[in-house]
Amino acid sequence: MSLSITHLGSGSSGNSTLLMTENTRILVDQGFSGKKLEKKLASMGIEVETIDAVFISHHHGDHGGGAGICQRKWNLQVYCNERTAQELDLDFQKTTLFNSLDLIQINDDICVLPVPVPHSGSENVGFVVSHDGERCAVITDLGSFTNELIQHVRGCEHISIEANYDERRLRLGPYPQSLKDRITGSGGHLSNDQTGEFLQRVVTEQTRSITLTHLSQRNNAPHLAESTVLYYIDEIFEGDIFISGKNGPEFTHFIGKNRGEKEKSGILIL
Repeated sequence: MSLSITHLGSGSSGNSTLLMTENTRILVDQGFSGKKLEKKLASMGIEVETIDAVFISHHHGDHGGGAGICQRKWNLQVYCNERTAQELDLDFQKTTLFNSLDLIQINDDICVLPVPVPHSGSENVGFVVSHDGERCAVITDLGSFTNELIQHVRGCEHISIEANYDERRLRLGPYPQSLKDRITGSGGHLSNDQTGEFLQRVVTEQTRSITLTHLSQRNNAPHLAESTVLYYIDEIFEGDIFISGKNGPEFTHFIGKNRGEKEKSGILIL
């Protein structure tokens, strides 16, 4: 069986990623309104009520702002750390709290490992998800990367990670210096070059697909993010690289096993 990874949308207007097997459906982050989430999932023929779990990386509105509506309207179970639950005012009866590096099993089908990442004003985590012997990583909103994160992400078959800004565009752009300093700080966001440096350390021959997420509309562009990242990994990466924007779902990556044989990473354009 395979695991599919579909970004429902990525950016400052909202983030959510659907991970799905034959038996299990989980969301990583939910930064959309209830109506927008319904619409995005309906475009894939999926009802929100069929989601098994919602994992929230941190409390910032574009990642966790829609978690509460998932509990109130659809009675979905939300998984997050304690600070995130408190900041989002979640219903603790419908919330499963985790600590960083707790291994969480969903339906005997998917394992989720939250790994701490630096991001200002929050206790943020990235997620490494395992299914049928293969792994994918969904990581966003981090200003730097740690050896611990490298250790857990290295060799993942699929990696989704932010490439937020182009250094030159941000430096010459109209943002006040205080905001520029916050974005470029160790708890801010990754530049295209930083993302390339991280991927250079974690991509192996097992890595078959990459999605770049959370691109700044003002301070980045898809061609800049992709070309910069490929500069760092061109000699070690032979898979597919895609850009996730705010208007997802647009494509789906597949990893895993099918009919007893390993299948190559597949991409379905929606």
